[in-house]
Amino acid sequence: MKMHQLRLSSITLSLFLGLSAITTQAQQVISLDQAIALAHQNDPWLQGNELQQQAIEYRSIASNTLPDPTVSLSIANLPTDAWNLEQEGMTQLKVGVAQMFPRGDSLTIKANQLKIEASKYPLLRAERKAKLTTIVSELWLEAYLAQQTVRLIEADWSLFEQMAEVAKVSYANAVGKTRQQDVIRAQLEIVQLEDRLTAQKQKLETSVARLNEWLHVVDISAIGQGNQFESQFAYFDESTQPFRVSEKLPQLALAKTNLLKNSQYSRSQLAQELMDHPALAVIDIKQQVFEKNIDLAEQQYKPQWGVNASYGYRDDTPSGDSRADLFSVGVSFDLPLFTENKQDKQVAASVAEAQAIKTEKLLLTKQMISAVEKEVRQLQRLSQRQAIYQQQLLTQTEEQAEASLTAYTNDDGDFAEVVRSRIAQLNARISALQIDVEALKAVARVNYFFSQASNQNTYQNPYQNKGLQDTPRLNVKSVGE
Repeated sequence: MKMHQLRLSSITLSLFLGLSAITTQAQQVISLDQAIALAHQNDPWLQGNELQQQAIEYRSIASNTLPDPTVSLSIANLPTDAWNLEQEGMTQLKVGVAQMFPRGDSLTIKANQLKIEASKYPLLRAERKAKLTTIVSELWLEAYLAQQTVRLIEADWSLFEQMAEVAKVSYANAVGKTRQQDVIRAQLEIVQLEDRLTAQKQKLETSVARLNEWLHVVDISAIGQGNQFESQFAYFDESTQPFRVSEKLPQLALAKTNLLKNSQYSRSQLAQELMDHPALAVIDIKQQVFEKNIDLAEQQYKPQWGVNASYGYRDDTPSGDSRADLFSVGVSFDLPLFTENKQDKQVAASVAEAQAIKTEKLLLTKQMISAVEKEVRQLQRLSQRQAIYQQQLLTQTEEQAEASLTAYTNDDGDFAEVVRSRIAQLNARISALQIDVEALKAVARVNYFFSQASNQNTYQNPYQNKGLQDTPRLNVKSVGE
């Protein structure tokens, strides 16, 4: 019994060592809220979008200005026999000015069209921020999953090493039912565990690198100035230790929960709720822009006017008599008479383009509805799996591991069963963690579709001030009930 007690105490000690292996050196820790805020702050696309909006606004002002007048200088009616300015009375030095006026109200319509087009850029920024929130959330959660999986494996590493050592000692001393295949099995599990640990570390490094794309800010002030290109991190610099994500999952609230319940679900209501999404609001503005093209095309039925004036200087006669200078003024305009194959078709084309935008909005709305329904159904199944793991699997695998270990220490069990039960317990913990992470990623994707276009100027992070909860579990049972 002393050997059995030694074996039991050794394995118990290994459990403590496995838990203590979780402790790591202090590193830069970044929460989901911080990652999202940095992604919004360091995204050069947002700054480029603002510059594009400024360019459109400037063009709007410029488009509402008359075209520049045309100035002409000429010598008119110069005799070719003597090339003498005084010989003929019609010879003159002529200065003319002409000014064209656009058709109808085309200048005002074009200026208003550009103003409408400029109004879409705040919506594009709101949609970009909502998309960034989803992208960064998924990358952060992937990094969290890999990080916590590494910790779970490392927590059981010492335990499996101790089990292998105990099996080796027991087999060498011919104690209990330990066989050579038990020793080999324990060593094989350690090798396989090492491979899993390496794979998860690879996933962690990859996820952190992908996440770092959105956290890294590049100083582009030196580009094109002959200076050395430099970069720095906004939240942490290269001199610090590698960063890691927080140890706890954030509490992400699912938007429009009541709307998504089966008892209250309606596609028409969902479509109405999605109408305020920035991406759909952008299409509305795009349609307004194309409707202005109809107005512009209708202006082609109106004539284009122009005025011109000229002053002609004439030299004195050969005898010295003075000649009167000449002044001319005139009006020009075109006559849109043949409109069937030109103006009519231009208006029809503009109407067709405006109508086509409506189908574009309908298509995107259908895609959004389908995406929301897919994510909600996924959340329903993930919620069911969460309940199974919480209420049954995690408890049962733990009890099975304890029971097999107790039986083995009392010479009433198989060592292989102890190993299998411990592997099953580890797998159950990792699977439960994966379910929690997948549920949160689904919530982040659903929340993207309920971004509000009305808040484009004061966009609020949906995860801001939610805080980090002590429990990593996400309760999504109400979804679809």
